[in-house]
Amino acid sequence: MFEKPAVTQSPIAELIARRWSPRAIDPNQPVSRVHLLALLEAARWAPSCFGDQPWRYLVWDRFRDPSGWQQALECLAEGNQVWVKNAPVLLLAVAAPNFSHNDQPNRWAQYDTGAASENLCLQATALGLVAHQMGGFDPDQARARFNIPTDHACMAMIAVGHPGAMDTLPEALRTKEQAPRERKPLDRFVFEGSWGEGLETV
Repeated sequence: MFEKPAVTQSPIAELIARRWSPRAIDPNQPVSRVHLLALLEAARWAPSCFGDQPWRYLVWDRFRDPSGWQQALECLAEGNQVWVKNAPVLLLAVAAPNFSHNDQPNRWAQYDTGAASENLCLQATALGLVAHQMGGFDPDQARARFNIPTDHACMAMIAVGHPGAMDTLPEALRTKEQAPRERKPLDRFVFEGSWGEGLETV
């Protein structure tokens, strides 16, 4: 895999630093069921309000169900389809709207589903797999094609596979793939004591 470890302001865990979102995926290598289950198990153990686990995942494996996988691919924006066509596995993260213990609205459901998906992506990194989350898809089309309840929120599609050669990508995407990773500095989004107040770093 082409490595792009994060250049951080403070030291962080190696696994977190190594996690990024490649697009170059090997089209010929399936994801083993053992590895796929490990990703979903990692999601299962994410924290959630009341331990409710509001996340739901739909899974499509190109090597097991090419027709279903193709339908899922077609829900993606064209710019994503260009490279996701090589991914052997697609997932859709969905958030259930209500708590299971009292059927009351769960306003933390989407937050918790994001935490579960990050666990999934970190597990993928640990296994040497690519996991790339995408917001560029049509949730209404996905809902209609796959019988997703209307009150559930379709949050993100996730492409999963083994790292592929850079030349599988169009030139514009190869440039993006090799560009340095960037993040806002801490003082842009962390405040101490009151909104807008800078964080003391010593």
